[in-house]
Amino acid sequence: MLNVKNINQYYGGGSHILRDVSLEAHLGKVTVLLGRNGVGKTTLLKSLMGLVPIKTGSIEFNGKQIQNATPYERARAGIGFVPQGREIFARLTVEENLRMGLAYKSASTPIPAELYELFPVLKQMLHRRGGDLSGGQQQQLAIARALAASPKLLILDEPTEGIQPSIIKDIGRVIRMLADRGDMAILLVEQYYDFAEELADDYLVMERGEFIARGPGKDMRANGVRQLVAI
Repeated sequence: MLNVKNINQYYGGGSHILRDVSLEAHLGKVTVLLGRNGVGKTTLLKSLMGLVPIKTGSIEFNGKQIQNATPYERARAGIGFVPQGREIFARLTVEENLRMGLAYKSASTPIPAELYELFPVLKQMLHRRGGDLSGGQQQQLAIARALAASPKLLILDEPTEGIQPSIIKDIGRVIRMLADRGDMAILLVEQYYDFAEELADDYLVMERGEFIARGPGKDMRANGVRQLVAI
């Protein structure tokens, strides 16, 4: 579903932030990207979404080259993005936030009922402002908003950051359920090792803008991945 080949990215001062990065994300699988703070993980995701232009390399999604596509064209093509920090609309209601996920569809398009099955709390708080929700509820809202348009690829940037353990479990359950359906690829950037290990079908470890380890999720413990990302 996603095939990234040898992408490079530099910051304004010439710092080489992404170094020949290549990765794949497959339907029905959770690909987990781990690494310490400041190694380039978020820059990689912004590059995949077109928020940061790449200097060289290619990004292929669903068989088409998208490295020159705008962010909204990538969203319309079927990529859902949940940024670090959630970035919900605090002054809009839960329902209005969910409708933002359907912004490029006709106004009569209904919010998928499945979203309320995945995250029941959202239905209970449909008319509450997003800013009045707890951090964990806002994270569920951000994920549901990205799912509203039924993406083929869901990209999540540290969804457990600042979230209480009970909601982390709920989010993990939803991610696994979405992958197991087989019609969506999931790319998960995560610092919480145990959460990552539990979900990973495949893993990647980034350091200084390049991958230093990769393999099947089942091999993470044997390959010492926890030590690679320990602070």
